[in-house]
Amino acid sequence: MTLTIGVDVGGTKVAGGVVDDTGTVLVQTRRDTPADDVAKTRDVIIELVGELAAGRTIEAVGIGAAGWIDASRSTVLFAPNLAWRDEPLREYVSEAVGLPVIVENDGNVAAWAEFRYGAARDADDSMIMFTIGTGVGGGIVLGGDLMRGAHGIAAELGHMLAVPDGHQCGCGRLGCIEQYASGSALVRFARAGARQEPNRATALLKLAGGEAEAITGPMVTAAAQGGDPVSAEAFAQIGRWLGTSLADMAQILDPQTLVVGGGVIDAGDLLLGPTRRSYLDALAQRGRLPVAEVLPAELGNSAGVIGAADLARRI
Repeated sequence: MTLTIGVDVGGTKVAGGVVDDTGTVLVQTRRDTPADDVAKTRDVIIELVGELAAGRTIEAVGIGAAGWIDASRSTVLFAPNLAWRDEPLREYVSEAVGLPVIVENDGNVAAWAEFRYGAARDADDSMIMFTIGTGVGGGIVLGGDLMRGAHGIAAELGHMLAVPDGHQCGCGRLGCIEQYASGSALVRFARAGARQEPNRATALLKLAGGEAEAITGPMVTAAAQGGDPVSAEAFAQIGRWLGTSLADMAQILDPQTLVVGGGVIDAGDLLLGPTRRSYLDALAQRGRLPVAEVLPAELGNSAGVIGAADLARRI
């Protein structure tokens, strides 16, 4: 049995774990991310790896980072929620810990984990995963390998165009699907519904102290689970948009499996129900042919650690 370490670096936390070759996390730990300090963030990663490696024979380290990673899987070109700009992370960490290291995009490592050990483990060729959180991310596996593109920055699924001249996206474009199918979009739709029809959002507004602008994602989920109409409709709206994007990917790549993950998936059928209906509706006549099933992700917050560790095993 070989052991590798996976590290998942986000804007608020650095999580790490020792993972065996069955995808089982044997031990894990986490630290807060000093996101505005490049050197301190590197040091936190090195400290975490050192703690996990102590007393164990570790083969390699994989790091999943929320940012754009170059084609050689060594440099963080840009990280929107961290201070990294052209950061040679692989070289720095490898020299410090004395182990082979790879660096990969966080959406890619989560997708790889679901392909190998999670919702898409029965697929042997292809899957596409959308992660629905504050934004929309994802990853694509084709021919059993991650699709990374010529420059290493493929599969930015959240930045496909949904609405020409639509809402401003953080990437600089207008109308990205991230603005219509994310957790942030869920909150925007719910707030608008509560302002327009407060009599249909009584449960939601009660949770928010009567203020539409105080509504948060967890409030929308809780209210929708309790039958609040405006909250349920907010989930239906993001589900419709997500379903059309899944259908687009099915038309283009014809994957074996489609997976939906991220924090918003905790709402279960509130999201997956309208997503699946929209997906099949958008396929039209192609729906008469075999198409990928839409499945919920299974590995939750462990996906980043598991995927990064498994990719490290393949160096």
